[in-house]
Amino acid sequence: MSQEPRIRRLVEELSLEEKVRLTHGANDPEGRATGYVAGVDRLGIPPLRMADGPLGVRIPDESATAFPASIALAATFDVELAREHGEALGRETRSKGQDVLLAPGANLIRVPHNGRNFEYFAEDPVLSASFAGAVVAGIQSQDVVATPKHYVANSQETARAAVDAEIDERPLRELYLPSFRSAVEAGAGSVMTAYNDVNGTRMSDHERLVRDVLKGEWGFEGYVVSDWFGTEGTAAAANGGLDVEMPGISMAEMQSAMAGDDADAPDATNGDGDDEAGELPDAIAEGMPDPESCERFADSLVEAVESGAVSEERLDDMVARVLGAMDTVGLLEGSEVRRASSSRTESDDSAVDTPAHRELATRVATRGTVMLENDGILPISDDADVAVIGPNVDEPVLGGGGSSETTPVVETDPRTGIDERAEGEMTVAYGLPRVEAVSMLEEFTGGGEDEPADPSREPDLEGAAAAAREADVVVVFVRDTASEAIDRENLRLPDRQEELIETVAAANDRTVVVVNSSGPIECPWREDVAAVLENWYPGQSHGDAVASVLYGDADPGGRLPVTFAPGDAYPTADERRYPGVDGTARYDEGVFVGYRHFDSAEQEPTYPFGHGRSYADYDYVDANLDLEDGTVHVTVENTVDRDGREVVQVYVRPPSVADVDRPVRELAGFESVAIPAGERVSVAIDLEELAFARYDEDGWTVDPGEYALEIGRSSRDIRATVRTELEAAFRERVRESLATGGAPPTDG
Repeated sequence: MSQEPRIRRLVEELSLEEKVRLTHGANDPEGRATGYVAGVDRLGIPPLRMADGPLGVRIPDESATAFPASIALAATFDVELAREHGEALGRETRSKGQDVLLAPGANLIRVPHNGRNFEYFAEDPVLSASFAGAVVAGIQSQDVVATPKHYVANSQETARAAVDAEIDERPLRELYLPSFRSAVEAGAGSVMTAYNDVNGTRMSDHERLVRDVLKGEWGFEGYVVSDWFGTEGTAAAANGGLDVEMPGISMAEMQSAMAGDDADAPDATNGDGDDEAGELPDAIAEGMPDPESCERFADSLVEAVESGAVSEERLDDMVARVLGAMDTVGLLEGSEVRRASSSRTESDDSAVDTPAHRELATRVATRGTVMLENDGILPISDDADVAVIGPNVDEPVLGGGGSSETTPVVETDPRTGIDERAEGEMTVAYGLPRVEAVSMLEEFTGGGEDEPADPSREPDLEGAAAAAREADVVVVFVRDTASEAIDRENLRLPDRQEELIETVAAANDRTVVVVNSSGPIECPWREDVAAVLENWYPGQSHGDAVASVLYGDADPGGRLPVTFAPGDAYPTADERRYPGVDGTARYDEGVFVGYRHFDSAEQEPTYPFGHGRSYADYDYVDANLDLEDGTVHVTVENTVDRDGREVVQVYVRPPSVADVDRPVRELAGFESVAIPAGERVSVAIDLEELAFARYDEDGWTVDPGEYALEIGRSSRDIRATVRTELEAAFRERVRESLATGGAPPTDG
């Protein structure tokens, strides 16, 4: 890799032991960082501190803005909003005295059951890549190192640390790599490897994907860090391209740090201070790595270099990458960027939970809400008497379980949000006991206590029905539960919530269902209710945001970044594909993931990719293609007397090629645009090159022939079509751009 002369000089001044110290984790003396790389005082190299994300900055026993889940952000289809979101994450990370944010999650949503889908963006590579790049650019703009994760093909939490993803090169290139490539092109200073194997090789050791593709083809000059306890052999990982091994400490020390205990205290779970983890539920334990199989750089990298198993040149490259990333965010003396926080170890919270960040959290939650159905009941009249029903209406859904858990300073729940907005009478009924969220962190650290039984939380479906009968409008809030290390068993709502919906809808046909879910769910009750909102995991502004949409203060601007369908309709319903057989998950559905699968199989999903209704209606007046600029220009008219927000989507339908299966259509571009009542707007949509190309044994190819550009409101609601023959010069330009990535290859 290319290095600044002063970085090279700094590496030359380091001893072997000091170099190794910069390639592995250690205990944070302050007990605040998720990951900590000790510095070298004598050369003025400060420590490097890493904090968890991506739903907010997670530091034990400290608060931060709890932003909506990543999937909710992606549902806005607004890339500029994603960059603004990334900037806010970066500001809070810096204010907390941390240097690296372990975010965003950039894995494609392949398995609808994946317990971590709420941390990811979409089932489509163009949408996912656009948001990964925008969030990374925002984080890095605040002089914080962004760490997109988990590279690559980490599609499930079940056996995530042991499963081998068997995947052909074409889907790898067309679906699973683009988000990471976009993040690199946006300036990511670090990339985190996944736990899983790909085609028989552990990702932390994967020379072809880490050294050849990430660092070589894409020109990535930052450092590659392992997931926590995600490595095995030291030499294999270092030679494969891994630069930093995490956490570099024992499981007991890690548990204590995550629990906010003293760094030197024994493990609170088992008390013995060794690598033995405490007793975890079987489902969580199955998704956790084995720390005993991890050969730590701290223990063995010096010897590996001295024996020649790892070259000193490779070690120097590892160190230079870490120092280079530190330099880009102003941590080293002489950096072009100067950071006042470079030596700070505590938070001053000056940019945490600011009014601007609270407003942003609310805006994302509002704009990401998707109106799936509306039979004229929404928006709710100001003076309507409303029954608010659901087992969790008095708590916000902040996110799922795991390393993204964030503690907010302020929060609003649905009950409070609607009560403050409603002018009519509001009644509340739980109907069912609280649906308990899963907290992997509490299980992992031995924290958390069972709450005493609450008599008001006994099942009372008849009480819920009675409240519904007396109301003008009923709003039922339901949720799923999801967490890192655990996949959802199915896509049905847990704990009798479907029965609650059916009972309430039978009592009042003016029933609205608000779903808080981590991804797709099954909706067997949808024809029995008047409206359905998908509200995802909306974070600290849950109540305010959903009330704003329900009462029409804001147009629901969200569209589905994933397809909703019954669980057995997805390609991963085959156990060979998920969760895998004999330790191998076979990605033999190829590029037919999500809406591509449903189009190819000619199956009707419950709700298609890109779907979402508005309080306004729109006409697509005309559409024109400008291939020279790579844009489609669309004129859209709001035909009603209220303002609205439309998401214009462009899909490419490729020509048929003998013996090549291609998706029916692929998302090529999109734009979220506010359209005032009764007005027309002209929307320019940039087209992504990826949608025109396919990958074969010769590399990227753009086939000759007629392409249809379909413009519409979803993948199944096409309003206009433009056809074109791609000129040879355009096809070659696309091919070369995808092949080179605009960056020269680098060593290491």
